[in-house]
Amino acid sequence: MPVQSLSQILILLFASVLVLALARRVGLPAVLGYLVVGIVLGPSVFATLPSGAETHAIAQIGVVFLLFTLGLEFSFPRMVAMRRDVFALGAAQTVVVGAIGAAATHAIGVAWPTAIVVGGALAMCSTAIVLQQLTDQQELNRSHGRLAFAVLLFQDLAFVPLLALATVQVEAQPTVGAMLALRLVGLGLAAIAAVLAIGRWVLRPLLYEIAHSRLRELFTLAVLLIVLTAAWVTQRLGLSMALGAFLAGMMLAETEYRHQIEAVIRPFRDLLLGLFFISVGMLLDLKVLAADAVRICGLLALLIVGKALLSALTVRAFGFNRFKAMRTGLVLAGGGEFGVALLTILAQGRGLLPAGPQQQLLATVVLGMIVSPLTIRYNKRIARFVLREKGPPTTAIEREQAATTELAQREHVILCGFGRVGRHLGRVLVSHGFEFLAIDLDAANVRAARQSGEPVVWGDCADEELLRALGIDLASVVIVTFAEPGVAIGVLRAIRRLRADVPVLVRTQDDSRLAELAAAGATEVVPEVFEASLTLVSQALTLLQLPAVQVARSVDALRRQRYATLRTFGVAAAAAAGEEDTEQLRSVVLPPGAWAVARRLDEIRASGAEVAFTAIVRQGITGREPAGDTELREGDVVVVYGVPAALEHAEAVLLAGG
Repeated sequence: MPVQSLSQILILLFASVLVLALARRVGLPAVLGYLVVGIVLGPSVFATLPSGAETHAIAQIGVVFLLFTLGLEFSFPRMVAMRRDVFALGAAQTVVVGAIGAAATHAIGVAWPTAIVVGGALAMCSTAIVLQQLTDQQELNRSHGRLAFAVLLFQDLAFVPLLALATVQVEAQPTVGAMLALRLVGLGLAAIAAVLAIGRWVLRPLLYEIAHSRLRELFTLAVLLIVLTAAWVTQRLGLSMALGAFLAGMMLAETEYRHQIEAVIRPFRDLLLGLFFISVGMLLDLKVLAADAVRICGLLALLIVGKALLSALTVRAFGFNRFKAMRTGLVLAGGGEFGVALLTILAQGRGLLPAGPQQQLLATVVLGMIVSPLTIRYNKRIARFVLREKGPPTTAIEREQAATTELAQREHVILCGFGRVGRHLGRVLVSHGFEFLAIDLDAANVRAARQSGEPVVWGDCADEELLRALGIDLASVVIVTFAEPGVAIGVLRAIRRLRADVPVLVRTQDDSRLAELAAAGATEVVPEVFEASLTLVSQALTLLQLPAVQVARSVDALRRQRYATLRTFGVAAAAAAGEEDTEQLRSVVLPPGAWAVARRLDEIRASGAEVAFTAIVRQGITGREPAGDTELREGDVVVVYGVPAALEHAEAVLLAGG
C-alpha cells in the first residue's frame, strides 16, 4: 500500500473518531458527524481525501447494505400491506413537490423538460440519511417513519424515468426519449420480477445447504454475494442498486436465517455507510457557498420549509392527523443523493441550466442533506412548536430511561442475557413479585423486548459503568443466563470488582469449567447437562416404580454433591438442542390495510399462526398476555413468541392473511 494512501486512511479514521465522539458528547446525530468529516477533509477545505469516482462507488455500497438490512425488516407480506402508502401516497408526494419545483424552475427561463428533471431532483430525499436516522431513533416503525419509508421506496422507482429524461436532455435526442423511458421501465419491472423469483425459489435452499456446512466464512461470503448480485442486476437493468438490495433483503426476510444474515452484514454496512456520508460532505463546495451565501441560504430555507409543508399537506390529504403529517413532512424535508445525481447529469449538457443557478441548486441540495439529520432528530419538537400543541414532557425513550433508572434504585435482580432462558427467568421472577433488569447485546432482541414492555437495556454485561447504572449496589442476585463460560468469567470479574457480596448464579453447558467459574467469583454454577441427567435419573427411577420419596432422596443426594447452596429437590429444564435462541420474540407493526386489522386473536390463530401472543402495544400502552377475543387495530404492535419458522408464518398471516 502506498504511504500516501495509508496516511489518508489514518487521517480519515482519526477525524472520524474525534468528530463522532464530540457529536455523541453534545447529543448530535452520528450522521451529521460523518458529514462534517467529509466537509473538513474534502477538496474545499484541507483536500486530504480524493473525491474520485472510486471513492463514491465504494461509498454507494454502504447504501446498498443499509437497504438490504431494511429489506430484512420489511417482509413481502408487509410490502403487500403497504402498497397504498407506496404507490398512492409516495406518488402523490413526489408529484406535488416535483411539480412545484418544476414550475419554479420554468419561471426563471428553463425549458419544461429540464425543469421537470430539476423538480424531480428537488423532490428526492436521501434514503440513507432518513432511514439511518430513523433507525437510530427507533422511529422506523412509527407512523411517520413508515409513511416516510413508503415515499422513499416510490422515489427509488421514480428515479428511473427522471434519469431517462435527464439523459435525453444531455444527449439532445428527444425522439429517443419515449423509447428509452419505456425500455428502462420494462427492464426495471423485469429486474424486480427476477429478484423476487430468485429470492423465493433459489436463495432459501441455497442458504439451507450453506448453513448446514457450519462454515461461518462460507455463510458470510454467500450473504455478500447475494447482496451485491441483487444490486448489480438492478443497476445493469436501469434501476438503483439500493432497490435491488432491498428486494433481496425482503425475500430473505421470509427465511429463518434473517437474524444471522443481519449480524453478518452489519459491520460492512456501518463502515461503508459512514464512508457514504463522508463522500456526501465532500460534495459541498465552500467556495460556491461563500460567493453567494445569502441566496443559497435562502434557497435552502425555501427547500426545507417548502418540502416539509407540501409533504405534510399531502399526507394530511390521505386522512392522517396533522401531527403525524407534520412529522412525516419534516422527515422528508431534506435533499437526496438522487437529486445530486440528476443535477450533475444536467450539468453535462450545454445550455440546459445557467451556470450560476445550477451551482446554487447543487449546493442547496447538498446542504439539505447535511441539515436533514437535524430536522429528523427533532421532528417531534418542531412539529409540536409549529402546530402549537403540548405533548407529554418527555419522549418514549426518555420515559423508558427514567423508569429503568427508578427501578435500579430499588432492590432487584440483574439478568445478564435475555435470550430464551433469560425471558423464562424474567417471567418467573415477575410472577413471584420480584423486579428485574436485563442486559443483552442483541439489538433486535432488545428492541422486541422493550416494545413488549420488558425492562431490557442494550449493552455489554461486563461493562462496569453499565452495571453501576443498573444498580449493582442494590441488586439482590445477579444471574448469568448465557452458556458461554469464557464470556461469563469476564462478567464475573467485573461484578466482583464492583461488589464482592452479591450472589451470582451462572449457567453453563457442562461442568468442564466449574473450577474457573468458581475462582472468578460464581456463587453457584448450574451445568445444563448435569441437570438434564438428574431429570433422566428421576424419570428412570419413577418408571422402575421406586417410591417417590426414595427417588427424591437419590436425586437430592447427587445434587448435594455438586452444589453448595441448592438444598431442595428441583429439576431444571432439559438442555436445549441447537442454539439458545431457537425461540425468539418478534414485534409486528400493523399498517393500514393489514389483514389482521379488526380481527380477533382467535381468528388469527385459526388461520395458522402457531405462536404465543405475549403482548399488544397500543398508543404506548402495553397489554400483556392478551385474551383471544382481543380485536387488533391499525398501528398496534403485536409481540409474538415462537421458533423462527412459526414467526415468519405468523407475520405473513398478520399482514397478508397467510
